[in-house]
Amino acid sequence: MRGTRIVGGVFSSDVAAQAEGGPGGPLIVTEDVELLDDLLRLCAAAGVLPEVHHGGPERRGSWDAAPLVLVGDDAADRVRGAVRRRGVVLVGRDQDDPGVWQRAVEIGADHVLVLPDGEQWLVDRIADVAEGVGRPALTVGVIGGRGGAGASTLACALAVTAAREGRRTMLVDADPLGGGLDVVLGAEQAEGLRWPAFAASRGRVGGGALEESLPHMHALRVLSWDRGEAVAVAPEAVRAVVAAARRRGGAVVVDLPRRVDEAVAEAMAQVDLGLLVVPAELRAVAGARRVASAAGMALRDLRVVVARGPAPGGLDVEEVAGLLGLPLAGEVPWDAGLTAQQASGTPPGGVARGPLARFCSAFWGRVPADAVGGGV
Repeated sequence: MRGTRIVGGVFSSDVAAQAEGGPGGPLIVTEDVELLDDLLRLCAAAGVLPEVHHGGPERRGSWDAAPLVLVGDDAADRVRGAVRRRGVVLVGRDQDDPGVWQRAVEIGADHVLVLPDGEQWLVDRIADVAEGVGRPALTVGVIGGRGGAGASTLACALAVTAAREGRRTMLVDADPLGGGLDVVLGAEQAEGLRWPAFAASRGRVGGGALEESLPHMHALRVLSWDRGEAVAVAPEAVRAVVAAARRRGGAVVVDLPRRVDEAVAEAMAQVDLGLLVVPAELRAVAGARRVASAAGMALRDLRVVVARGPAPGGLDVEEVAGLLGLPLAGEVPWDAGLTAQQASGTPPGGVARGPLARFCSAFWGRVPADAVGGGV
């Protein structure tokens, strides 16, 4: 039990568990030394320091204040009279003991957890409460119906607009062959980690730590690729990183490649709404049908955004949606000043009165900032 000390029969950390004002670590109630060692190990894996009580906690003390209470099965009798509250987990080791469920009911536990099988669930739960996790971010994936459709530009514009309107925003570049969205944003020299730093990530990635480690530009955080040698990011790492981004709330925008491999599928599995960007041209629609077929297997909600080019004419937006068999999310008009703006360091969507920014603002206006799976 390193890093703790006994004070009046209570174990407490030598170091403050969390920054002032943030949620603390869990409260552990047990006299089982082996169980306590395991729970302390799991708390360490989640990056938090718990408070530990041997006996029943005081009514108006840590029992009420802790974001999560872990009660050892040996201590169930001692906490039976404690005030009922949410976030109590009864932890034991005997999977064949039917009495554990009765004891859980008697203490008002939300969950019964048996170690070692439930270790990963418990690590995730401890980390969630320590981070103060609320509603996950609305996650929007953008994918091009063909090369040059403008998907990366739209992804950047959606992120820039969301940040400008006050949403906590993260832009995730899931296309390793795209050249890096930090370049599109004109901030390739910005300090912070890129994808290669997360290539070997396993298990849980802390949402706050991820956010703080990434480049900060245009009031948002960006996870992009660098210009080094190609690095394969494991599917498990993609899953962990996108999940961490979502836990911070607000909006997450993911720029998706047209080729769906195992790693891309992990990102798509966490996308609430997919936008397929398709120019209003018959040939582009034909190519987009193949992309839609592959992406639709992983995206739970895929809609089409029709991109207008500089030349007049082309297909009607309703025709494009009908040919693809997808709901229409909107039409992006041609933005004649986009190239000049980017040359001067203004990111896509950076001019609030421009056509692209107006489309993005209208899009976010139809989707509540804290909604998951909300329609447009």
